[in-house]
Amino acid sequence: MLEVLFTSLSPLWPALAVIAMLLFAGREVMTRQRRRLRGFWSYGLGTGAVAMASVLVTAFALTTQVAPDPWYHPQYAVPLLGMVLGNTLTGVGLALDALTSGLVTGRVGVEARLALGETIRRATLPVVHTALRTALMPTVNAMAATGLVTLPEMMTGQILSGVEPEEAVKYQLLVMFLISGGTAIGSIAAVHGSIWRLTDRRQRLRLDRLSVPSG
Repeated sequence: MLEVLFTSLSPLWPALAVIAMLLFAGREVMTRQRRRLRGFWSYGLGTGAVAMASVLVTAFALTTQVAPDPWYHPQYAVPLLGMVLGNTLTGVGLALDALTSGLVTGRVGVEARLALGETIRRATLPVVHTALRTALMPTVNAMAATGLVTLPEMMTGQILSGVEPEEAVKYQLLVMFLISGGTAIGSIAAVHGSIWRLTDRRQRLRLDRLSVPSG
């Protein structure tokens, strides 16, 4: 099965693999939440943010930097998407968890600012900043430590397989930039989508749209 996936040039097999990866990633994002959005939103919002960010970033890399023939060649598309997707789902999961927890614990402050005439965007801005900082911190730390504190697995594997260190570093930098871009895009989309869902047209905070935390 794996041999067919990575050697076939038909777009069917990589498309099926990508769909399966995205669906599983959305489930992982949902299970990381202590307070989930009610209904399909608990799964759909995280899945949509992860899918949009990871597919967009991976497609950009395949068509402009890696440039295999065809551009969706599974030998390149599936591993790249896997690396971007794994980190993006972590960032989105952290962002959503920090956002919902921050809104619940800081509800009084947010509603006080709303009562003073501020918009939802302004009133929730501190919580949004905290959520995005939480989501991006692991990626920023990894980028800062790469090459100085740790040698990433991809770069190490390429060097051990005989690739020139300069080339291995170039590929690793590309992957790190893709991961950071995917994590940032996905986290921003998930956070702003959640803010839209947890408010209404009357500028009210709707925490009743969150489920009761389990455990």
